[in-house]
Amino acid sequence: MHPDWLSDAYLVYAERGGEALFVDSGASLEPLLEEVEAAGVKPRWLLRTHAHHDHVEHEEELRHRFDLELVAAAIRPSNTVLLGGSEVRVLPTPGHSDDGVSFVLGDICFSGDTLFKDAVGGTQTEFEAVRRSVMDVLMALPPETTVYPGHTDSTTIGRERKENPFVRVWSGAEPEGTERCRVGGAAATLVVWSPDYDGKGKAWVRLDDGGDAIIGGSRVERG
Repeated sequence: MHPDWLSDAYLVYAERGGEALFVDSGASLEPLLEEVEAAGVKPRWLLRTHAHHDHVEHEEELRHRFDLELVAAAIRPSNTVLLGGSEVRVLPTPGHSDDGVSFVLGDICFSGDTLFKDAVGGTQTEFEAVRRSVMDVLMALPPETTVYPGHTDSTTIGRERKENPFVRVWSGAEPEGTERCRVGGAAATLVVWSPDYDGKGKAWVRLDDGGDAIIGGSRVERG
């Protein structure tokens, strides 16, 4: 995990000495490279959840070092990615970014910046796209699926169905909030407030002049 951005990068392999893949590259590479050596694995692919800088910082370095095949939204891999006998499924999950994808391998999911523990990806213009990606795509996965997000802590689909404040409102388990607030000086309604990976909170707001947005909690003036 990057100490400032709190963004995660992953190394995945099924067995020591076998093939491996990376997911994103926006964190310190040293622990991952040490594990490559220790496990004797052979990295073949780099899976990119989206192209924001905090997820691709070391992409070229990794690709050059291991001659990796890039798997991303705009790129179709020349060969199916199989790891330990399981195929990597590429799920389009746009909203936080137009190129957002999530990767499912067996009973694990790398969700990028679409789904976090207790929160979802922020957007000021693609609110419905985020909702669809979370509710129609990721929440359709089995509840035991472990989710490794683009920032900080892992979670499970089952936990997020029960406890994620956004999912609870979108599913009808909780009503929308009605608290009045201000965003950048503009009047708004605070529909959802949740914890977020950076400790500052994440908010779904409905601006009085129209439109819904999911923004960082530091931008919301409450009370």
